[in-house]
This record gives sequence, structure tokens and C-alpha cells, in this order.
Amino acid sequence: MKSFFQFLSEAQSQASMQAKKLNLKSDGHGGWLDTRGKFVATTEKGKLVFVDKKNVKGQDKPGEKKASAAPAPAQKPKAEPQAAAPKAPAKKAPEADISTPQTDTVTVVFGRFNPPTVGHEKLLKTALRISDGGDFKVYPSRTQDAKKNPLDPDMKISYMKKMFPDFSENIINDDQMVTIFDVLTTASEEGYENVNIVVGADRQAEFENLALKYNGELYDFGLIRVVSAGVRDADAEGVEGMSASKMRKAVVDNDFQSFRKGTPKTLDDGDTQALFDAVRQGMKIKKKKGEVAEMWEIAPKYDPKGLRENYLAGNIFNLGDIVENLNTGLVGKIIRKGTNHLICLTKEEYMFKSWIRDVTEAVVNYSSPSGVPAKKREVGTDALRKYTMGNTGTFDIHNFINKYKKKK
Repeated sequence: MKSFFQFLSEAQSQASMQAKKLNLKSDGHGGWLDTRGKFVATTEKGKLVFVDKKNVKGQDKPGEKKASAAPAPAQKPKAEPQAAAPKAPAKKAPEADISTPQTDTVTVVFGRFNPPTVGHEKLLKTALRISDGGDFKVYPSRTQDAKKNPLDPDMKISYMKKMFPDFSENIINDDQMVTIFDVLTTASEEGYENVNIVVGADRQAEFENLALKYNGELYDFGLIRVVSAGVRDADAEGVEGMSASKMRKAVVDNDFQSFRKGTPKTLDDGDTQALFDAVRQGMKIKKKKGEVAEMWEIAPKYDPKGLRENYLAGNIFNLGDIVENLNTGLVGKIIRKGTNHLICLTKEEYMFKSWIRDVTEAVVNYSSPSGVPAKKREVGTDALRKYTMGNTGTFDIHNFINKYKKKK
């Protein structure tokens, strides 16, 4: 027969294992902190019980959690996910079944992947571990431009599935998933009660503030957890230091060997050369010498001084300009400027803050494939009007004829 201490030890171990998967740290008193030091969960009956951030917003101290521990589990009893557990994880589901919730929690990744790298493979593996057997979906962004997003969405996703075959079914090619708001709204409409958003450590605060701010307005989740996939070191060698910016820099430098180090072994030399050429073509770089955008435009993390000088000189990102946040996909008009950040407003009047390194000019009439189906660009349709408005940054279309029509 097990002793009381054995039961206690096993219970604590179970909670610890779950916390480890979510990158949580113990406060030494049964509570758990996220990577930013915020109190997010407690141990109850050997399991993690998370603080409902929508109902107890701003709670950071373990002592305050004790008072709200009883009302917090007003969500569905935790036994329900076990009832839905008997699903076949290895079974390939048809495309139409991807949106059918198998659990009450979905784990999502929204990112640029332009181009995809071995660093992204690490991100996906971390997100899969955090999903803990629940539904897991990856949404590559839809933006394309010659500076920071050279691959069109279809080509990018095709390479991603070839580079990361274990996640082929999780990577979703949906032209409606343009922003993180689209992803969260869709997940809420599909019936998910909770969501995990997995991002790099440098983007955790941005996603957390934005996702929580509009919960209950654009979507409705009982719990939103923004989980860090770890810190990246741009100066490190191998996977830890690999990034899409470094890959684009390698293309500009015509350095195929450095580019090759950023791709997984699942991609052979021939496909890697094809990807290298596709990125070069998307960036409009000719094999012979030609004009190339400056490094602060292509990979600002490698020339922060150049970026800042152009910003302070007023050459980029001025009031009224339409910009896109490269992390979240949100497009908005600049309404306020800081020393190194912007406050922007979307056409729906949702406000977001962006560091200048994380934004780019909104794409206007880009000549390459748009990622938008032809049926949505048919002349004379509302779909074309909306598409054109989005590309040109137009917030409203006024009736010019009626406005200036001569009155009789």
C-alpha cells in the first residue's frame, strides 16, 4: 500500500511535468509563474489549475490567487477533455475535419516563416509539446513583399510541408487567416474554450497584451495563454541563432553555404537551391550586380542603427502612413510616434503598438502573386473592392459622383 508521502510525491510530480511542458516555474508554494514572472496557475489535487485571466485580470501575486481559487474553476469540469481523448492521433484526417474541435483547447502558431528555417522547426516542436495531445494548428502569414516577405503564401507553405513533414497536417493554407485576430476569432467560432498561442520570447508581451485586450469583444475564451517557445540569440551558431532575417541576408550576400545551414536535412540540396533561388527572385535580386534594398530594410536586426537613423530623419513610418505589423499581420494607420515605436489604428479602429523593427509599409499593388484567389479579384464585385481597399490602405470609399453632383 502506498504511503501518504508517496501519493503526495506523485501528485506533485504530475503537476510539475505539466508545468514543465508549458515552460512554467514554481514559486515554491504550490504556485506557478510564466516566463515573465506572472502568477498563472496553482497546484490543486496534483494538477495544474490556471488563473482565468479574463475574470481575475491583473492578478500577479500568489497571495491574491488564494482568495479567488474557488470561483476560478467556473469553466467546464476538467474531466471533459478525457471523454474526448479517444481520438486516433496518427490517423490522417480529411481537410474538412481540421476545424472540428477534438478538445476544448487549441494551440496555435501564427508566423511569417519567410523563408522557413530550422529555427522554425524548433518552434513547431515546442508548440506540439505544449499542446499536450490537444488540437494544434499552424497559420503562416499571407503577406508578400520584396524586402522582408519574398515568398508568396502558397510557395512558402509548400516548402514548409516539405521541410517539416511531421507537421504537414497541422500547417494550414487559408487565405482568410491574415491576422492573429482572424485566427483567434475562427478558433472561438469553432467552439474552442481555451487557446495557447506559442511565440518567440521577444514577442510574448506583444501577443499577450493584444490577445487579452480584445477577449470578450472579438472572440470569447475562458483562458488565453501566450507561451514562450524560448529565447533566440542572433549571434549563436546552429539552430539557436537561426532566423529568417539571417537567411535573407545570406541570399543578399549570395552565400548559399550559410543559407544551407538554415535548412533541415529533410530538404535535399536540390530543393534548397530552388528555395534559395525563389527567395532571391522574390527579393528581386539579380545574379549579376544590381540594386538591392539596404540591410535595415531587409533584416533590421542586423542594421538597427540604419533603421533608427531613417526613422528619426522622417524617411519612414510617418503619421498617417499605413503599415503592417509583421508579427501579428495587423494593418493600421500610424496615429502616434514614439522614439522607437508606433501606435497604429486598424480600419476597424482596433489599436495596436509596434516596435519600428517589427513593421513594414503595407503592401500596395505588389506585382507578384498575391495569395488571393482569382474569384476574389473579379471586376465589378464587392470582393475586388475590398481587396483593392486592403492593398491601397483605403479605409473608406466616398461616393464621389453624388457628393459633387449639381443640385437642381
